Amino acid sequence: MSAALESAPGYRARRTLPLRVEAARQLRRRRTLVMGAVLAVLPFVLIAAFAIGGDPGGRNARVTLMDTATASGVNFAATALFVSAGFLLVVPVALFCGDAVASEASWSSLRYLLAAPVPRARLLLSKLAVALGFSAAAMVLLPLVALVAGTAAYGWGPLRIPTGGSLDAGTAVGRLAIVVAFVFVGQLVTAALAFWLSTVTDAPLGAVGGAMGLTIVGNVLDAVTALGGWRQLLPAHWQYAWADALQPHLEWGGMVKGTVVSVSYAVVLFACAFRHFRHKDVVS
Repeated sequence: MSAALESAPGYRARRTLPLRVEAARQLRRRRTLVMGAVLAVLPFVLIAAFAIGGDPGGRNARVTLMDTATASGVNFAATALFVSAGFLLVVPVALFCGDAVASEASWSSLRYLLAAPVPRARLLLSKLAVALGFSAAAMVLLPLVALVAGTAAYGWGPLRIPTGGSLDAGTAVGRLAIVVAFVFVGQLVTAALAFWLSTVTDAPLGAVGGAMGLTIVGNVLDAVTALGGWRQLLPAHWQYAWADALQPHLEWGGMVKGTVVSVSYAVVLFACAFRHFRHKDVVS
């Protein structure tokens, strides 16, 4: 069958299911628009909360990133990342990656895509590339809107570091870019879990919910101090290692360890997804 396809006039496997076509399909979906709206609105919700609640600083002896949120637009963007990195930013990653293949199966269109014919590996690569692209866009959208909205509300100025000192605005923006990149890498485990489950089940909500549930389990296990050094093998243990980027002297140690752990898990899970889908009997 594959030989016949290769010899068919005009057939090129690399031209099937182009990324631009898949991206356009996903961009028009309601869940993409809703998720983008939620991420874009969150900074304004935080600004309104600070306006109603007053200055967040001075409520306890310990100064945190939340206490410096209104010091400048850069501080506000860092705070928006802090409050969303643990859970909110997990949602778009699990949604885009968990819905990638399972949604086609639930619509009974997966077998028609394969009969087009789109090679299975090509289909998964296109789906995964677009899902990761949209996940990365979600990671960038929130801090970008927060930076613009925060600058309008609190002015353009240096990043005030809770532990003392400050970073000039230009340097701070560069550090925030490092933070966003690390948060995205840290979420690759959730993305891989969701994508693997998307190839296993025909229920998109099952894949999305399963990935989020396992991510939450990882966070719970990281809170169990009795596990000791074993917690360092959990991706959740390093999810806030990006705080080292918001120090006067940039520290890479924690972020490098977190990246190695996350990428290792992600590679294995992505490989499981491709292996399973290669032999899957697609009937929907």
